[in-house]
Amino acid sequence: MIDLRSDTVTRPTAAMREAMARAEVGDDVWGDDPTVNAFEQAVAERANKAAAVFLPSGTQSNLCALLTHCQRGEEVIAGQFSHIFRDEGGGAAALGSVTVQPLPHEADGSLALEALHAAVKGDDIHHARSCLLALENTFRGKVLPRDYTLAATAQAHAQSLATHLDGARLFNASVATGLSLAELCEGFDSVSLCFSKGLGAPVGSLLLGEADFIARARRWRKTLGGGMRQAGVLAAACHHAFEHHVERLAEDHDNARRLAEGLGTVPGVEVRACDTNMVFVAFPEARCRALQARLEARGILAAVGPVTRLVTHMDVSADAIERVISAVNDFFSEAGSEHPVSAI
Repeated sequence: MIDLRSDTVTRPTAAMREAMARAEVGDDVWGDDPTVNAFEQAVAERANKAAAVFLPSGTQSNLCALLTHCQRGEEVIAGQFSHIFRDEGGGAAALGSVTVQPLPHEADGSLALEALHAAVKGDDIHHARSCLLALENTFRGKVLPRDYTLAATAQAHAQSLATHLDGARLFNASVATGLSLAELCEGFDSVSLCFSKGLGAPVGSLLLGEADFIARARRWRKTLGGGMRQAGVLAAACHHAFEHHVERLAEDHDNARRLAEGLGTVPGVEVRACDTNMVFVAFPEARCRALQARLEARGILAAVGPVTRLVTHMDVSADAIERVISAVNDFFSEAGSEHPVSAI
């Protein structure tokens, strides 16, 4: 199957499985797993952060960050469509009594600096006190401009807010811009990095920050049930991905552009956006169910809707992209369409 639903569906390569099999392990809760320790140190150094802690998922990594930064009744400022606000089960509120103030996104995925400034609440007893700004890079495939992240984090610090970056796909941003991991992490007090999306590890994220912050985050990891024992088997997969699968993300970006260009020639299809490894496509609503069934019959998985996100990753080849374009073109050619051809 060609699976375009997400880059979370990637499977470990043979070399990654070999690294997992060879991993030297110990009890990570006790700090005894040498493979976890080496992985945390390697990524922290590359990101120019003092320390890191290994967690099972990006959701738990973000949650640990929020609970470490914020006290009960305090507030995080984040985008209204950010993963932290919209796609993590309300964990900050459910488990930490931390509220999230959502702000609208600009076209490039950023949050307007004026809106950020106005949203910050002080010590007025009527309000939840704002304590953290959380940004996401990439956001829906879009890379936040570095000038913007530096300005936003500086403004947040000037208003006594800490800063957190949900960098679930920050490696895509690095490859797309040529900026180093350290440059993209600059200005953020904490950063969450995911290795189980485009990098292909089966599980695992890191939370990075200052040493005392990470020490407190480890306590939250334990509280949330994220303390793992012989976790080096998993960390070995992530470390292999970190060393071998980052530069190849450029192939995913190229495949996404080819997919957008090909679908843009199909009558009845409107390509809305293509950034890094994500293509957003509008299909006629009345045809969505039939299109999804046709694609599945052709060995293609996609969550088809009026606006569909198609995500390229290491398990989607250039040949697979041609198969997808052909399948969509055949479907709309057979159905006929009066819709204009789109362009990107």
